[in-house]
Amino acid sequence: MDIRAIFMGLAFALMWSSAFTSARIIVAYAPPMASLSLRFLISGLIGVGLAYALGQTARLDRNQWIAVIVFGVCQNALYLGLNFVAMQTVEASLASIIASSLPLLVGLIGWLVFGDRLRPLGIVGLIVGFAGVGLIMGARFQGGGNGFGIVLCVIGALSLAIATLAVRGASSGGNILMIVGLQMLVGSVVLVVPSLMFETFEVTWSWQLIAAFIYTTLVPGLIATVTWFYLVGRVGAVKASTFHFLNPFFGVAIAAVLLGEQLSMSDFVGVAIIMAAILAVNLSKDPTVK
Repeated sequence: MDIRAIFMGLAFALMWSSAFTSARIIVAYAPPMASLSLRFLISGLIGVGLAYALGQTARLDRNQWIAVIVFGVCQNALYLGLNFVAMQTVEASLASIIASSLPLLVGLIGWLVFGDRLRPLGIVGLIVGFAGVGLIMGARFQGGGNGFGIVLCVIGALSLAIATLAVRGASSGGNILMIVGLQMLVGSVVLVVPSLMFETFEVTWSWQLIAAFIYTTLVPGLIATVTWFYLVGRVGAVKASTFHFLNPFFGVAIAAVLLGEQLSMSDFVGVAIIMAAILAVNLSKDPTVK
């Protein structure tokens, strides 16, 4: 893996992890689904506009359209939508830790349901990783954590894991920026309906809301997604996925620094366990690792 790929991987992990802190700020001032729908609309229009400017088109093949629809619904509407709603009551650090279990969920479902080969290192990683997640969640439940919000985060992570396995490789073939932009527009449209049905549009305007919204629209929303696709194209999905092991650390660190969220010793131990487990699972998929 070259220096440029390493830089892209570190940048992606940092941007992806920061999204939970900016989301936590947004939902403190505005309705979550309406905010997320607007964010996707803006990010999607920017992405599609830039794609056209770069000569990309919306003439996608069947597999690419499947990726657009499935990820638009499962990643943007379900996964992020449920997380935004949950973070009205769940701390950003906990939401990021649950979301960071995605590689573990993909590995488990792929092994049990899709028959993917998983070496002993990966099996050990799955067991240890879920033990780490259980350690953190158990401590949060005892500390009065909101059970409904945690369940929403878990359902969101499961939906994205299933979608990831269902459309593996469907976004290949170029037009990356166009695919990303269209996925976001799909998510925006899907979220409009439940927002109109269940939310009251009340916004408390502040500079924190505006700054967080602009940041999450451009950085985690657009730049991080495009960076991920280019990273996968450069080094492959297996090597790119190893950077996910940094997400738990970055997620809790950013929430602690910017939001002042308190972390217990069980959080630190659990994060360390999850990081090691994610790395083990991803390395077990690499044929060059014995």
